[in-house]
Amino acid sequence: MGWGDLGAFGEPSKETPNLDQMASEGMLFLDFYTANPLCSPSRAALLTGRLPVRNGFYTTNAHARNAYTPQDIVGGIPDSELLLPELLKKAGYINKIIGKWHLGHRPQFHPLKHGFDEWFGSPNCHFGPFDNRALPNIPVYRDWEMIGRYYEDFKIDLKTGEANLTQIYLQEALDFISKQQASQQPFFLYWAIDATHAPVYASKHFLGTSQRGLYGDAVREIDDSVGKILKHLQKLGISENTFVFFTSDNGAALISAPKQGGSNGRFLCGKQTTFEGGMREPAIAWWPGHIPAGGVSHQLGNVMDLFTTSLSLAGLQPPSDRQIDGIDLLPAILQGKLIDR
Repeated sequence: MGWGDLGAFGEPSKETPNLDQMASEGMLFLDFYTANPLCSPSRAALLTGRLPVRNGFYTTNAHARNAYTPQDIVGGIPDSELLLPELLKKAGYINKIIGKWHLGHRPQFHPLKHGFDEWFGSPNCHFGPFDNRALPNIPVYRDWEMIGRYYEDFKIDLKTGEANLTQIYLQEALDFISKQQASQQPFFLYWAIDATHAPVYASKHFLGTSQRGLYGDAVREIDDSVGKILKHLQKLGISENTFVFFTSDNGAALISAPKQGGSNGRFLCGKQTTFEGGMREPAIAWWPGHIPAGGVSHQLGNVMDLFTTSLSLAGLQPPSDRQIDGIDLLPAILQGKLIDR
């Protein structure tokens, strides 16, 4: 999703009322960046707080090293890296990833081997359909068990763009939150949905509802889902104890345009480039009762900061045996201070 895809960032059709409301109730970050304009290294950076060149997921001018992990690549997140959920366990957190992992397909790279207690989703995006012999369709997991594959058990209609995956991911999130609230268990939820990644999809209820075509339909469904998650937190009475941050892994893809490409607003280029359109992301922090409503920050932020900020919220210190590139954003979020990087 791109910087220019949300109404709060100036998208003229204003089809993201829930994310816009989230911004009005929380803080909008105008100068927030990913760590790499590709999926895998940006996710590795978010979960380790370290630059891709340090955590093993980086691109070069020639061949890529783990920068993109299709099924036939054997690499993944190294055991030597400490991921956010591994550290949060020390504070008693239960951790779940919903959606796209993209840090390795082989068993040794499984999310449950790297701090997550639960997983519903896939090791890769919804590419395909493949012939299922020479190249099988992408698997979908519930924890350790493969429960199906995209295009077979989890349908995606390439002609119409219809798929109910976002609704499935939404229900998984709501159920997980309810379960942890009932047991009064602190939790970390990494909701990593991929509807705006080509081939773009949306559920039947949202198809044809946007002025921006199928891509807009997908954005509208994501917006609606975020709204339902925030309302669920409020209904359960835990919104003031739950820090929520919305952002993207890279800028909107221009290679999918015009029918399935998003908007990077005024910024040049998009995904797969290190121009501003590929690196600057929409970002919203929400924490009722703690973050002053309607805040706008020019703090220079990065997805790596979510690692350090989350540890700070949990009362934990970042690892001291390695270089951590993320900074604690809480002074910027709670007090409006600008931090020198």
